[in-house]
Amino acid sequence: MKQEELAKEINRLRKERNAVILAHNYQRGEIQDIADHTGDSLGLSQIAAESDADVIVFCGVHFMAESAAILAPQKTVLLPNRDAGCPMADMVTAEKLREKKKELNGIPIVCYVNSSAEVKAECDICCTSANVVAVANSLPGDSVYMVPDMNLARYAATESTKKVDYWKGFCPTHQLVTEEDVAKARADNPGAPVIVHPECRPEVFALADEVRSTSGILKFASETSATKIIVGTELGILHRLEKENPGKEFILLSKNLVCPNMKITTLEDLHDALAEMKHVVTVEEPILSRAKLTLDRMLAIPRD
Repeated sequence: MKQEELAKEINRLRKERNAVILAHNYQRGEIQDIADHTGDSLGLSQIAAESDADVIVFCGVHFMAESAAILAPQKTVLLPNRDAGCPMADMVTAEKLREKKKELNGIPIVCYVNSSAEVKAECDICCTSANVVAVANSLPGDSVYMVPDMNLARYAATESTKKVDYWKGFCPTHQLVTEEDVAKARADNPGAPVIVHPECRPEVFALADEVRSTSGILKFASETSATKIIVGTELGILHRLEKENPGKEFILLSKNLVCPNMKITTLEDLHDALAEMKHVVTVEEPILSRAKLTLDRMLAIPRD
């Protein structure tokens, strides 16, 4: 089936199923274009919870669909491609975290939203890359422990009033970006600001002009007077940046910034998920309530 025919069928099925289609900022361009909403994982899950749709089709990776299922348990959540996982989320398990908790003596555990429901259920509070510093500072005591992303934790440590210890996980895509990539991008694009995601290594974000979440990168791009911007996060965000900022040029910081898991979902997958109502993602009790508590605690923190 051609893309135009697929799009037509997807639109028909969307209405028939009373479905809302969500696409993460890193998804393929054609997936972003057909989605009802494009954004970061938590923001999309909140949209899903507030929607009057019966079906949520989450074009992202597994933990994102789980978050939607946690916040909207009464809805049917579909993951178009069941193989869309997250290697960083897989770097920590609930069992291993329970072992680690015995050593922490009650130090609060901050769980990056990029983690499984089972891991969230073992933590005190969630965070996103946008609010990680506010979350850490909101907790009692002078120390926090963060899972699973060590780079996000090390970024938080540079901005937070807390001592931050961490699990040694990482995003394999952002981890590939190097100091040499920053130097080359600056040399090739004199005067262009470098903005990177905090999942990058500390030596990379130390060289950047700005360190921002995906939503922060989008905001920066819309507000800056710069007409050329070097972007240090996954390739997919360039599609939205270019659509929303005509006349500005966006340069990918490294050719390695392509996540295979974010690119695995196709229009065919989206169509088939809606047609067959397949790859349903659910979170069962007691995990659901315990994981939701960590998200609710985060959402209760006042925004800047």
